Amino acid sequence: MNGMPSDSFVHLHLHTEYSLLDGAVRMGQLMERAVEFGMPAVAMTDHGNLFGAIEFYQAAEKAGIKPIIGCEAYVAPVSHKQKTGADRDYGHLTLLARDEEGYRNLVKLVSIAHLDGFYYRPRVDKELLQQYSRGLIALSGCLASDVNAALVADDLVQAKRHMDEYRSIFGAENFFVELHDHGMAEQKKCNCTLPKLAREFGLGLVAANDVHFLRREHHSSHDVMLCIGTGKNVSDERRMRYLPELCFKSPAEMTELFRDFPEAITNTLEIAERCNVKLEFGQSKFPHYPVPEGTTRQALLRELALRGLRRRYAQRAESDGDLRARLEYELDVLERTGFVDYFLIVWDFIRFARERGVPVGPGRGSAAGSLVAYVLEITDVDPLQYGLIFERFLNPERVSPPDIDLDFCESRRGEVLEYVRQKYGERRVAQIITFNKLKARSVVRDVSRVIGLSYAEGDRLAKMIPNEINITLEGAVEKNPDLKRAIT
Repeated sequence: MNGMPSDSFVHLHLHTEYSLLDGAVRMGQLMERAVEFGMPAVAMTDHGNLFGAIEFYQAAEKAGIKPIIGCEAYVAPVSHKQKTGADRDYGHLTLLARDEEGYRNLVKLVSIAHLDGFYYRPRVDKELLQQYSRGLIALSGCLASDVNAALVADDLVQAKRHMDEYRSIFGAENFFVELHDHGMAEQKKCNCTLPKLAREFGLGLVAANDVHFLRREHHSSHDVMLCIGTGKNVSDERRMRYLPELCFKSPAEMTELFRDFPEAITNTLEIAERCNVKLEFGQSKFPHYPVPEGTTRQALLRELALRGLRRRYAQRAESDGDLRARLEYELDVLERTGFVDYFLIVWDFIRFARERGVPVGPGRGSAAGSLVAYVLEITDVDPLQYGLIFERFLNPERVSPPDIDLDFCESRRGEVLEYVRQKYGERRVAQIITFNKLKARSVVRDVSRVIGLSYAEGDRLAKMIPNEINITLEGAVEKNPDLKRAIT
């Protein structure tokens, strides 16, 4: 196991806050706990997504913990494109990226699951897993997996069929039989058979704990969050519940829990040793703008910029040395930092919009400080007239991708998106998403609802919180004595 301590343990099945309203593990606190337990590595396996991969990776690197990027995938029973049947007609499978190729394949699987396979959940199928299996390690999954669901239903033949298919897809060295023990009768039933199947199919065992929160004492808070996510009340006897055991257990706890299967503990360390994804940051990967034969993108951008300079400034473009120097400086920075294609592409689809009569805004944010953006008619604010600074947009001393905020007519912006898709490729266009954390007032209202308080009472408590950006509940209590009295 080389650099992995033999007396430790690595959690390979863990849900962060990016398993939205289901996982309650925050990155910084996770790394603090892993360091406290002396764990050499930890995995992230959120439900059907990789939303938190970069934040997770960077937090782990900062803490000196080896990051293992993974995902708990949803596997459709037949084809991921078949959108019929029950809403829970899929099996869970734990996937971990072993190397850069595995990470790329994991990204492809998750992307296809969302774009082509979404039916209640983002789903893949076994044919896709076969196609993108290289560089991945798979664990057989929790109670909701294909294998365990068959065992719970006393269908050993079906369980063996699934086990054999996954072994065939990933190879015996990259497919492990996952054991869980949260004290559930169904898990104990599965754990009586899973080790036998592992021996029969020549597979390794691996212990996991399906982590959804860090500490046992967080269980009640997580339970309330789960109710918010599922639209239930805490008092509802028939709602979904998690056990307190779905916490981030220590190596000693896991070793004791699986004392009859010591290899299931050591295999977590061996898997961690084999997972070595290295992510690079700061390298832009823009599509190339197509240019006529015999010219270059740099030459085309300069030609367009000079033409635009004359159009925007008329005679001043020829006589004002400072103006020409500013343009040359910006063009030089764009060439040195690798953003020529970026500017040409933005210029291209804005030109298309204007030629089609799609209303385009004047541009917002730091991009207004760029003379190149102004002469290309990407923006409509003269940076020289208003003394705007180019370095707020793109600083050659500390390069980060430029950000041009644009507005298109809401009813016609689809035409611009379609143009970009057709010209640069379907997979090179994406709609961005944002993650909104529950703010103090909304938390109070949501928690009040799920614990059975009336809307009026929840609203009364929420309005005691000062209307300030990023205020916390702790901060609100300190600022408002009435709120402090209400909660004590």
